Amino acid sequence: MSSRLPTAAELDEAVRLLEAGQLVAFPTETVYGLGADAENPEAVARIFAAKGRPSNHPVIVHVVDGADVGYWTDEVPDAARALIDAFWPGPLTLILKRAAHIDAAVAGGQDSIGLRCPSHPVAQALLGRFKRGRGGIAAPSANKFGQVSPTTAEHVRDEFGGVVYVLEGDNVDIGIESSIIDLSRLDTVGPVLLRPGAITAQMMAEVLGTAPLAPDAAAPRASGTLKAHYAPRTTLTLGTAEGLQTYLDALPADGRIAFVARSPASIDTRCVFVQAPATPDAYAQALYGLLRRLDKEGFQRLVFEPVPGSHEWDGVRDRLGRAAAAFENS
Repeated sequence: MSSRLPTAAELDEAVRLLEAGQLVAFPTETVYGLGADAENPEAVARIFAAKGRPSNHPVIVHVVDGADVGYWTDEVPDAARALIDAFWPGPLTLILKRAAHIDAAVAGGQDSIGLRCPSHPVAQALLGRFKRGRGGIAAPSANKFGQVSPTTAEHVRDEFGGVVYVLEGDNVDIGIESSIIDLSRLDTVGPVLLRPGAITAQMMAEVLGTAPLAPDAAAPRASGTLKAHYAPRTTLTLGTAEGLQTYLDALPADGRIAFVARSPASIDTRCVFVQAPATPDAYAQALYGLLRRLDKEGFQRLVFEPVPGSHEWDGVRDRLGRAAAAFENS
């Protein structure tokens, strides 16, 4: 991982490119984002083109600490204010009603918008300089659509080569994307957790006085909430050591499996045991880098032992489940 902060000249170059409608990748505390001026529909379209992302799949708008959230939405409910006070800057995205003057491109054509204030110092420095702190940077993860998110500048360059300007920064702390809570239907539905992350449903419930609901059919589309997402190139399955032989039997004689688990297991010589971190925070931070590394090591299948069912593991369990869903028939 990178261990330096960008220079003032590098930050100024990133701002110049953003204000010219170009793309800039930058670190947040969750993953690296692929950023563009959120109020420039042509720039936002460049994000979708670079990622191969469907135009109806919304992106998240990142704002500086202390930004006027009311600029982006006509209504900032008390629940939103409470969550902002508790968790911003931090890994929490709020879905609110989109203000009429904000172009629908950034919202995938919906009447809602996702807003987040990242805590990473490089992201804050960039946002503070961009439009003198009065702009928003639309930024999904800096990877091709549906694939493994990047947690280092090197990951971004692996994905896009020299096509995208990469603003380097210190290590990503969290490693999986932000939690997303829908507050756009409070009067009719209530708060709805669309994607779990480091800010858990229990943490939000302590602030809101009520637990967020599970996603419903009418929930707004949001980043990273498709059934299949975050997928490596190598087939990924959730399973236990006891089921490994079934996968081995389906492989050629020289085929290999990586078994990722928190505790060592007695396995076939064609299986390579990979130690998974023991805690949810460490697992989340390591996950995407691990997937990218295993993708390069010639395995025919990756088998991940299911993680615990407690709420602290919700974010990791969600990402692994969506990654495995991409290979359900494999």
